[in-house]
Amino acid sequence: MDGWVELLKDQWRQARFLCVGLDTDYRKLPAELRKLPVAEALFRFNRAIVEATADHCAAFKPNSAFYEGYGPAGIEALIKTNEFIRENYPRHLIILDAKRADIGNTNFGYVRAAFEIFKAHAITVHPYLGREALLPFLEKRAHGVFVLCHTSNPGAAEFQELKIEGEPLYKIVAAKVAREWNENGNCGLVMGATYPEQLAEVRKIAADLPFLIPGIGAQGGDLERTVLCGLNRQGAGILINASRSIIYASSGPDYAAAAAGEAASLNESIQKIIRERNV
Repeated sequence: MDGWVELLKDQWRQARFLCVGLDTDYRKLPAELRKLPVAEALFRFNRAIVEATADHCAAFKPNSAFYEGYGPAGIEALIKTNEFIRENYPRHLIILDAKRADIGNTNFGYVRAAFEIFKAHAITVHPYLGREALLPFLEKRAHGVFVLCHTSNPGAAEFQELKIEGEPLYKIVAAKVAREWNENGNCGLVMGATYPEQLAEVRKIAADLPFLIPGIGAQGGDLERTVLCGLNRQGAGILINASRSIIYASSGPDYAAAAAGEAASLNESIQKIIRERNV
């Protein structure tokens, strides 16, 4: 079975650079689905979104908070969603957006949950506790570890741009991940689309590491600048994530078709930017 890097490269070869975020909120589901129990409603919505958007994306990114918040019903929906993707779209990546970080011993539990229970291909993690604490993730050669570097939220600079011996912290994180933490070739970085200048700087530091890039769509990131700043030397290296702008493109019975249209349009826009760059 191919590891996550092979799956990702295969998607890039097919010119798929989009990641669809499954930030599924029961309160925002179409009225017909809200007549169902929570677990079934969340799963049916996700299944329809996955089926509608798979031809236009490389990956799906369920955010664990949206499922944990519904207790056992949400966890059941997350497990069923990922099983469905694995069984029906085995060449697509599943990135669990859990932003985990703890002491190493505790991380073994997070590793089991992410990769054995939820069956994700990759996970997002915090760097704050250092490489030693994250070894349970980093040692999983077949699984991806996307380390938060410069995030998309408005308050990201509070710590991430603090200067340490003249260098902002996010650049130090990027260098550590690229040069020391990536011994197994399974690291990536989370870089917010709302900070394109920082994205370009980190691409110079991180060489060809894959970037998971949230902030396009509802958060207002500039797509063209993001793509051009994020591409690696091979003309790939990016997963542009969009969540709400795709999965909630319609609140009516046509929600899946609307999501397909948004996903197709966004991935086509990414492709166009890359083609024009290469002319």
